[in-house]
Amino acid sequence: MSILLRKSGPGADAGPDGPVLVRRPGPEELRPVRTHRRRRALELSLAVAVPLLLVLLWQLAAGRGWIDDRVYPAPSTILADGWDRAAAGELWPDVWATLKRVLGGYALGTASGYALGLLMGSLALVRAALEPLLDALYVVPKLALLPVFLNMFGLGEGPQVALVATTVFFFVWISTMSAVLAIPAGHRDAGRVFGASPWQMFRHVLLPASLPAVLVGARIAAGVAVLVIVASEQIAAADGLGHLIFDSRALFQNDVMFVGIVCVAALGVVFSELVRIVGRLLTPWAPRDRGRGQS
Repeated sequence: MSILLRKSGPGADAGPDGPVLVRRPGPEELRPVRTHRRRRALELSLAVAVPLLLVLLWQLAAGRGWIDDRVYPAPSTILADGWDRAAAGELWPDVWATLKRVLGGYALGTASGYALGLLMGSLALVRAALEPLLDALYVVPKLALLPVFLNMFGLGEGPQVALVATTVFFFVWISTMSAVLAIPAGHRDAGRVFGASPWQMFRHVLLPASLPAVLVGARIAAGVAVLVIVASEQIAAADGLGHLIFDSRALFQNDVMFVGIVCVAALGVVFSELVRIVGRLLTPWAPRDRGRGQS
């Protein structure tokens, strides 16, 4: 969009009070589809070019001896080692061990966090009774609870899943309760005027109004769940990507360590993106994420 200022005078477009502002449509208005495609192409190019440039710089630094490749192996070395371990079947058990712990804990934490957040957001007495206690537990570092879960569940999958579930619970609980409290009172009043039952109030008022904000919290929790399980596996697990990273570092196998780090990064990105896609499908009325090609 462009705005031109025309001066008043003989033969010029002028209003009774002075100059006239003439608004001309810009490219986004004249050719919205083409402009959107160009913007998406630019965004995708930058998204690919920046990481690729960093990887090439890393490769060059390792090849030229600018960094010690025994401590920071070249990306080509990491890729070759990861390919060999995957082809030999040595990598997948650790990936699967981490993935099943994340999925199990995430499902439990999301379900419980959403249910309690919805309850506390809807009932003031429940919120008054539980919020101080949950606020106090929220600030406790979740890894500090690992010994408690080890005492409760013993060695095995229980402590790992419980730790992820606890971490996810707080993110989903806070986002759900805040989203329910932020629903305008007029929406609830309209439901009551039309005689909505508790289920109808939830289905047609509380759920659609709060779900976009809830899914934002669930997406953040997805990334945090991966971080927590990797840290937990470094402390109290005999397998998983966290154990692989910690064990390979202790054995000075830095190439294997970076393979584990790359796998963790990929797992976190894929998991977070899956949650985002599911959220988009569940809430088509919600605005799209900024920076993702809005038109």
